[in-house]
Amino acid sequence: MLQHSLLYLGELLHPGELCWVAGAQGLIVFAHADGGGNTARHAQVVLSRLQSRGFSTLDFDLLSAHEAAVPETLEDVGLLTQRLAQAIARLPAAERQVPLGLYGFDTGSAAALMLAVERPQAVQALVSRSGRVELVSDVLGDVRTPTLLMAGAADPPMVEINRQAYARLRCDKRIDIVPRATHHFLEAGTLDVAAQLAADWFGQHLRLPAQ
Repeated sequence: MLQHSLLYLGELLHPGELCWVAGAQGLIVFAHADGGGNTARHAQVVLSRLQSRGFSTLDFDLLSAHEAAVPETLEDVGLLTQRLAQAIARLPAAERQVPLGLYGFDTGSAAALMLAVERPQAVQALVSRSGRVELVSDVLGDVRTPTLLMAGAADPPMVEINRQAYARLRCDKRIDIVPRATHHFLEAGTLDVAAQLAADWFGQHLRLPAQ
């Protein structure tokens, strides 16, 4: 059974879309900074796949529309990480009792990786799709959270950025280059591939505590 609700995130941001799955084996928080919820629409494939695999999800935008229009704010990893941490802190108590995974896109990936460094005991698995991981290159060697990097084969700059990041990581890691995909993975079938890869990674690394 799925229970949908909105999570209030303060006056600046749109409420988050929280989907609680009965008996969830984990909660996946989506981190992106588009300023208007556009990513939420084309990420529905991924959200639905994760929910069908038994994961609860929280989808929200790290920035308001006004903030996202400012390049300096869009790449302010400190601010994005703070917003991500604040959203997680606002989760109801029940949702905070299951293992936490992060799914980052673009600059949201940088915030997810930074939060994983700052709170290694809290974040149990991380997936980055088309991530601006070069924004946190200095701390990649400190990441201990199992991390999957994804990039589209038709987005060469992002492929190179993620390959360089992969070499810096010292955690349980994997990189997947998805054929035909460009930056937003809007090509037919590419989001399905991304959803499957993410679901498998979280399924492998998120585990409920033994009873």
